Amino acid sequence: MTTPLTALLLVSLLTAPSAATLPACPQIFGHGGYPTGANAWERDQIRQPNNPAAIRQYKAWGSAGVEADLQLTRDGTKGVMWHNTSTWGLTGTKKNITEIWWATGDTKLQGRTITRGPFQGERVHTFREWLAAMRSAGLVGLVEIKPEARQSLFSTNATIKARAWAEVLDPVKENIGSQEIILYSHDSGIAAELRSRVTAASLTRVLSGGPVWPDVTKWEEPPPSWTLNESAWQAALSSGARRIATDYPAQLRTWLAGKCQ
Repeated sequence: MTTPLTALLLVSLLTAPSAATLPACPQIFGHGGYPTGANAWERDQIRQPNNPAAIRQYKAWGSAGVEADLQLTRDGTKGVMWHNTSTWGLTGTKKNITEIWWATGDTKLQGRTITRGPFQGERVHTFREWLAAMRSAGLVGLVEIKPEARQSLFSTNATIKARAWAEVLDPVKENIGSQEIILYSHDSGIAAELRSRVTAASLTRVLSGGPVWPDVTKWEEPPPSWTLNESAWQAALSSGARRIATDYPAQLRTWLAGKCQ
């Protein structure tokens, strides 16, 4: 005799998705949210995974990779991991990153630390240092070359231009054998020159493998609800996305539970 409880259990078993029908779980790429609108930099809480403390936190949230930001100091002398045009959010005198040196001068970037947000007190790191931290954490590095780097990457001074591109590509050449690194830029000129140079160096693999970016939220401080992204996340999962970038890595990891394998 079939009881109501037994019937309910049978229906549940018949209608529940089997492991075989679940899509593969995508890798999560964490991205630090940045406010939009006028004077957004004033509200920025420096959430970007540009330093080891942030890298460790994003990994703890479930990220398999992170998106970080590569800038160049004055005359392309040092590749550094920082997102704002200026040193706003860091100790010391406010200056544009492209106007100061890494290790010399009274406004040097080396040694400056973050003044607010979840990673307060963490210092600015060079590109090489960041890659070492990413390798130690076992994470994939998605690196945006910021538009401000044009100043040295396209300098009319051949020495500056060569040095600037070396600061971008030499660390990649040194480390690509032991970790996955992906480079891109929202600046069309930088992107085109990057493609040309990595092709010449037989490094075109650094241009592929990036995640999709389904988040629809406009970031603000305090952050808007992650639930605004659920439909977009579902669409990305249903489309077979293998890597998804988000400002909400911990919430995406939890949301994916039971939806993929």
